Order: sequence, then C-alpha cells, then structure tokens
Amino acid sequence: MPDHISILNLQDVSVVRQGRAILDHVNLELHEQEITTLIGPNGSGKTTLIRLILGLIKPTTGEVKWREKPSVGYMPQKLHIEPTLPLTVERFLLMAQGTKRSEIDRVLNDTGILHLRLSPIQHVSGGEFQRVLLSRAILRRPQLLVLDEPVQGVDVSGQLELYQLITYIKEQYGCTVLMVSHDLHLVMAKTDHVICLNQHICCQGSPQKVSHDPEFTALFGEGYQEDIALYNHQHDHHHHLDGKISSPRFPRSPSDTNV
Repeated sequence: MPDHISILNLQDVSVVRQGRAILDHVNLELHEQEITTLIGPNGSGKTTLIRLILGLIKPTTGEVKWREKPSVGYMPQKLHIEPTLPLTVERFLLMAQGTKRSEIDRVLNDTGILHLRLSPIQHVSGGEFQRVLLSRAILRRPQLLVLDEPVQGVDVSGQLELYQLITYIKEQYGCTVLMVSHDLHLVMAKTDHVICLNQHICCQGSPQKVSHDPEFTALFGEGYQEDIALYNHQHDHHHHLDGKISSPRFPRSPSDTNV
C-alpha cells in the first residue's frame, strides 16, 4: 500500500454562516487507501465538513486541494423509503444513475447480501439495509468512499461485522475511506487515522495517540481509553446477520459465508 500519499488537503478552511463559524481554520489531509474516522460531539461541524469534501458547499475562507478529483461513493446516515413502494433491493440499486444489472451481483456479493437481491427492501433488517446502502456506494468502484454513521441503528455485534466489512471493502477496492462515527470504542480499532473535530481540529493521529490526547479526554471522558483498549484486538469468530457465530472471524471474501 502506498505510504501516506495525500489525495486531499484542506488548508485553513473556515465555513461561516450568519456570523457563526461552523468550521474554524481546519487543516487536514486524507491519505490514499487509509481509513480516516471523523469524530466529535453533536454540532461539531462533522456534517458541514463532509458536505465540503463532497463539493456540496464551498468554504468561506481557505482552500480545498485535490491531488486529482476522485470518483466518490457516498453512504448517507439515513434514508427513508416509503413502506408502500414496491421496491426490491435490485430495483433500488438500479435507481442509481448509470447502474448496470451486471454490476449488482458484484456489489451484493462483496457486501455479503447477494441472497437478498430480490427481497422487498422494506423487509430487510437494519443491518442488511446498511449493507444495501454500502452496496449502492461502491457500485462505481469509488476511489473515495464517504460513510456517514454507517452502523446507524445496528446492534453491537452487527456494528463489529460492518466495520470488518468496511475494512474488507477498502482492501478489495483499494479506495480511501472517510467515515463519520459516534461509536468510538468500536471504530477506533478499525481505523488508520482519527480526526477529532469541534469546529476546529482538536486533535488527530493514530487511534492510540488520539485516545490519550487531553482534548479528546475533555470531550469524551477517560472511560473511552479503557473501551478502546478492550476492543482493539482481533476477534476469532464471525457474527452473521442472523445472529449466529462461526469461525474464522472473517472470510477472505464475504461470499464465503451467508452473511
């Protein structure tokens, strides 16, 4: 894997709305084929920073510099689908512009839900629906994958499985991942770089470095250090979507099991 090759550089970026600084002199880099996790309290500017990186808004001051503009896959935090709409997982994916049926088997296989292809999307579980959204985000083999709270509404075992899957997708597609998360004790063991945001960058670096930073402790408390240490290990088992557990922890490909 390339060593710390920057694909994006935010230089002294601020976003001001109605006289209030939502982002204040932010400097950060995203590195090729790394998972960067963005953490911070509610109202810290995480959503604004994601919108800035996606090109949906422009900074008030500062510069957003890309090495070269990448193809981007985006997984939103929430997506409401009308319960009465007759929509299968396959038809939902086909709604993405330019999607070919031949691509659907690939992404559903990679996310471990090929067996749900013809299922009504209203009948899939919370964890399965997050995998559907992840499938949609990787349809075009993105170079940058942006995930906004990807384990929203999923239980702890399902969260572990999804974070393992995200690591697999990063390796399989060779993409850079930017992920927003509140699940610090779980996600910190599954990321390369952590950015702690509270309008400005409070601290950033490896999970171990950030978890011991005084500004991190001031925001989240010392208890998170123990949680991070607890979860920062390799699991010797695998949680399936139906709640069953098997070994090994994660197959070389999600298609090796019925996940």
